[in-house]
Amino acid sequence: MLRIVVLSSFLLLSCNPKAQEAPKTDDLKVEFSLPKKLKEVSGITLSQDNNTIWAIEDQGNKNVIYGVDRKGNLTSDVLVENAENHDWEDITKDAAGNIYIGDFGNNENNRQNLSILKVDLKDASQKSAKVTQTTTFHYEGQTEFPPKKSNWLYDCEAFVEMNENFYLFTKNRSKGFDGTFLVFQIPNKPGDFQAKLIGKLKLDGGYSDAAITSATINSTKDKIVLLNHKNIQILTGFSADDFSKTKIEKVSLNHNSQKEAVVFADDKTLLIADEKDGKEGGNVYQFSLK
Repeated sequence: MLRIVVLSSFLLLSCNPKAQEAPKTDDLKVEFSLPKKLKEVSGITLSQDNNTIWAIEDQGNKNVIYGVDRKGNLTSDVLVENAENHDWEDITKDAAGNIYIGDFGNNENNRQNLSILKVDLKDASQKSAKVTQTTTFHYEGQTEFPPKKSNWLYDCEAFVEMNENFYLFTKNRSKGFDGTFLVFQIPNKPGDFQAKLIGKLKLDGGYSDAAITSATINSTKDKIVLLNHKNIQILTGFSADDFSKTKIEKVSLNHNSQKEAVVFADDKTLLIADEKDGKEGGNVYQFSLK
């Protein structure tokens, strides 16, 4: 019995980044601690003028977009009036500065109300906002809700907008995790769509090394960064309709925490946020790409 308990504890620790440590490299720098009310940040993006970090939280939290200035001060709570936070997992913007929320968290792989919400959010002075476009979807290839646990590939916490399409990068929750993830394309339009499968790729390592928690794209649309608890993954060589030949470069952050949000501050700099866990985490970090 003791051996079983010890083994179970080991497995839980190996999948949970609670043993957080200070960054072991100068490349990952703490910019600031997030406001206390933001304990479960699941996505961040920047306003069009780059002065405000827009942040959301996931399932169980309010249907609110929070504005934080570049020093970490909470500047606004924007209530999204006509939306429910089923499980908001990422937030992004398009080239024109339009804001989109990915309400597609699907831990049990059984949701059938997945959506992307366009929000009329323009500046930090707003007290409320409304959803002006709803894109609902289902995944190509998923026929069971949920499928067998060996095929739990339909959770998602990461997406970007590129040239009037959304690109979703799924989070592998399968029994026997092997780093496989799927890439889906959905048109940036109102309506209900089948998300088109345009890539099946694989990352190296265990859950903390390879489970995808957020995504961001650079200004020239030729580099996508995927976030893990321990690493970032830099994607290049993809085309608009085909990710099968994508090149992936793994870059260690030399730091393990529940990192859930990433955005390009500029084409050479990332901002990364992690969730608060006791006295650890709850920070925004800066990471420079070489």
